[in-house]
Amino acid sequence: MSAHLSLPRFASIGAGAVDEIGSVVDQLGLQRPVLVTDSYLVGTGAADRVMALLRSAGKDPALFDGTVPDPTTDSLADGLRIVAEHRADSVIGFGGGSPMDTAKALAVLSANGGEMRSYKAPHVYTGKALPIIAIPTTAGSGSEATQFTVISDSASDEKMLCPGLSFLPIAAIVDFELTMSMPPRLTADTGIDALTHAIEAYVSKKAQPFTDGLALAAIRTIGKHIRTAYADGENRTAREAMMVASTQAGMAFSNSSVALVHGMSRPIGAHFHVAHGLSNAMLLPAITAFSVQGAESRYADCARAFGAASESAGDSVAAQFLVDTLSTLCHDLKVPTPLEYGIDRDAWDGLVPLMAQQALASGSPGNNPVAPTAEQIETLYAEVFA
Repeated sequence: MSAHLSLPRFASIGAGAVDEIGSVVDQLGLQRPVLVTDSYLVGTGAADRVMALLRSAGKDPALFDGTVPDPTTDSLADGLRIVAEHRADSVIGFGGGSPMDTAKALAVLSANGGEMRSYKAPHVYTGKALPIIAIPTTAGSGSEATQFTVISDSASDEKMLCPGLSFLPIAAIVDFELTMSMPPRLTADTGIDALTHAIEAYVSKKAQPFTDGLALAAIRTIGKHIRTAYADGENRTAREAMMVASTQAGMAFSNSSVALVHGMSRPIGAHFHVAHGLSNAMLLPAITAFSVQGAESRYADCARAFGAASESAGDSVAAQFLVDTLSTLCHDLKVPTPLEYGIDRDAWDGLVPLMAQQALASGSPGNNPVAPTAEQIETLYAEVFA
């Protein structure tokens, strides 16, 4: 069977790459972009820097800084108004996963209309959309290279996965210097997010040779550098490595899909407002342990790439080493359990059945090496809570 691959048309990667934004917009023949970002990046002056670069290139940009963490359908309204009033011909997602997800949603809704719910999986949208340029400022989501956006329904709190080529950025600018100010907690959460993307891309039932190479390369790099980036945020070598690995992992899972961790993670974020990378980290060790039996040799490959097992270790031993290593990593990077994070047990228990159904409805658990039942998902939710 042939593999179908979707990647940004081009990417600029490396220190100072953000300075090329004017040239990138020019090469694409665009003139009136809307920069989609958040109040933090406005406050640091980073958004003003990008706006100035665009103006110096002769462009006429507008700014939308109303992105919120875990964007919702309600949070898109002001952005849609600005895109329409500016008569924008493109959007630039500048920030972490939330600004990039918001930019993708604005690109589709402003060009095609409708409600975000109509674009959620299993529907795949490939129709009209404004061109999207992505500039990540965190090393984790990989959204700059993916054909997905995630938006929560304000009415139901459902975190909706919306797939399709129309959500894929046409260009990505990946500048690790934008991540140098990330604090340790964000470094840990986004780093484990990227690791989760790479592992799930490799063990997904939709994995194929092209994505395998990207996923293993990302796992190998993260294994070497995540602890250094967490302990010493000014280490340029570690920061650059984690940024490249994040983009590689994004390219991998965009073309092979994620699996059970992401399926279970999205409802946690929607109902309890836990950052996506952190909710992935909360789940990763337990779900890996649950899933190992379905793809022991694939998880063993991940263990060897990460450095958790030697090349000579047998598959069963190596796969178990991966489970143990992920638990140790989450402990060392101070990943809290949902209880330690402050989530109320009764609220958690009351929502578990709904979260299990929402996880299954997203389609991601079906890609897992062990396809779970709703009851098994509920058991896993109970296991990771304490």
